[in-house]
Amino acid sequence: MAVFKAIKNGLALALVCFLLSSCGFHLKQASSLPDNLKLITLIGDDEKSALFEQLQKELLASEVELTSSSKNVAQLYLRKETIERQTLSLFKNGQVAEYELAYGVSYVLKHPNKDAIEKRFELYRNYQDDPDNALAKAKELELLINEIRKQASRRIVRELSQL
Repeated sequence: MAVFKAIKNGLALALVCFLLSSCGFHLKQASSLPDNLKLITLIGDDEKSALFEQLQKELLASEVELTSSSKNVAQLYLRKETIERQTLSLFKNGQVAEYELAYGVSYVLKHPNKDAIEKRFELYRNYQDDPDNALAKAKELELLINEIRKQASRRIVRELSQL
């Protein structure tokens, strides 16, 4: 009986693996940048910001060498991030129940002897507020912004790989 169960589980696992591989599913790897972006100078309005540090990590994960020399090397200039918060809904007593967070990012890519390419995008998230748990909600907002920064840095590298 145990042998039959082991064979059944093995066949089920093999079937799942076959179905996943036949549909084209594969794990996402780091974005591959073109050869002319394998060496890049990263500069920004605020080089101590969390987004700047996250973008450095993402570029290094994509096998990009960061250099301080700007001669004959592409420059990626990261502008300061913007974070705006709008009220979406209110409780009956007039206190804010839900916010929308708009996270804006813009950057400029300059290739030597080419026109600069400027890009901008915004990411949006909704989150609920609870005045009774202000400390917990402040921590939740901090975690949400950190996650948005990670997503923004991945998006920048993905957009660079398509240029």
